[in-house]
Amino acid sequence: MLPLTACGGGTHNLPQASTTPGAPTTGSPPGSRAAGTPGTTQLPHPGSPPLPAAPTAQTTQATSCVDRVMARMSAAQRVGQLFMSPVSTSGIAPAESAAIRAHNVGSIFLMGHSNAGVRPIRTITDQLQSTAQSVGGAKVRLFTATDQEGGKVQILNGPGFSPMPSAVVQGQWPVSRLQGQAADWGRQLRAAGVNLDLAPVVDVVPAGIGTKNQPIGALSREYGDNPTTVARQSSAFIRGLSQAGVDATIKHFPGLGQVRGNTDFSANVVDSLTQRNSPNLAAFRSGIQAGARFTMVSSATYTLIDRAHQAVFSSVVIRDMLRGTLGFNGVIITDDVGHAAAVRAVPPGERALRFLAAGGNMILTVDPSTVGPMANAVLSRLGTDAALRRNVDDSVRRILTAKLQSGLLHCG
Repeated sequence: MLPLTACGGGTHNLPQASTTPGAPTTGSPPGSRAAGTPGTTQLPHPGSPPLPAAPTAQTTQATSCVDRVMARMSAAQRVGQLFMSPVSTSGIAPAESAAIRAHNVGSIFLMGHSNAGVRPIRTITDQLQSTAQSVGGAKVRLFTATDQEGGKVQILNGPGFSPMPSAVVQGQWPVSRLQGQAADWGRQLRAAGVNLDLAPVVDVVPAGIGTKNQPIGALSREYGDNPTTVARQSSAFIRGLSQAGVDATIKHFPGLGQVRGNTDFSANVVDSLTQRNSPNLAAFRSGIQAGARFTMVSSATYTLIDRAHQAVFSSVVIRDMLRGTLGFNGVIITDDVGHAAAVRAVPPGERALRFLAAGGNMILTVDPSTVGPMANAVLSRLGTDAALRRNVDDSVRRILTAKLQSGLLHCG
């Protein structure tokens, strides 16, 4: 979960938007797609290794494009693709702009509750995309993301954005209604130039815990109190976003529904219940099958899975469970590792290195001052650390593939 300051203060009532759902975009959004098109991960039986997809002319062409762009990137440009850096919804601050330009940042997080509406946000995202780099004649555009879940966690509001009810309410809707509404919300994001939603939350908060669960239950961010409901409703949300050409992010693997503390504000948040075969993981499996290209990893510690490491730094969680058991082939992103209390004891550079060593791909920070130390720590090790080079190349390849699939990378 990202800090509530980034999500608009969290506990305030949302304003009413002045337009109807489904505000039209200008033209067809690049990268728009229906669920089940290329990029959707199909899973084998749980516990089996993922089956390789048969190569097609389309996948061969995509691989060729990604490989050509990677071959022409400098080391600094490759490392820059690993970072999602913050930009204020009120306008790009000098420190935010400096971090993006100095470190070739490849993705942006729009931060801070806004009532400005679609047009001012579009001005910011267009400004950001104008800084996107060309590599070997190919334009590598930015993932522009925000937290648009609904209820108390809806960053973008105002003219052109519909008020979104909480996930608790969305969880009670018929699937067809939720998917249709999510498509409308996705079109509103596209109109604002946002192409990645850090949603939906697929954590299951058991009824016995409820609002005692600070990161999810206390904010009504859960779709239900059982994995069947959460899987069904969150998958409908994902499919709706996909119809609008917006990528979804399932979070917070392997689940924050059974903790008490909030990793944004508390260190040493521990889950002593979740196991590698927990039924609650079904919601993540369903989200992957529904086409989510991003999975956000929790910063809590799961003692029955890996007692020695927080999930964000755990190869058991990332490589063995998420990649191996669930067969996820997309981009694995951190929760905030710039300001969150859960990681504050670890120096910024070490946070990035540990996450990459565990098998993660994209590093999200809400503090622009941490981008430099993190990026420099990775760059300084590349020349002497072969394992890190392999992890960086794997991560860049996954990120560029996601950009290609989403219409953000074009090769002649």
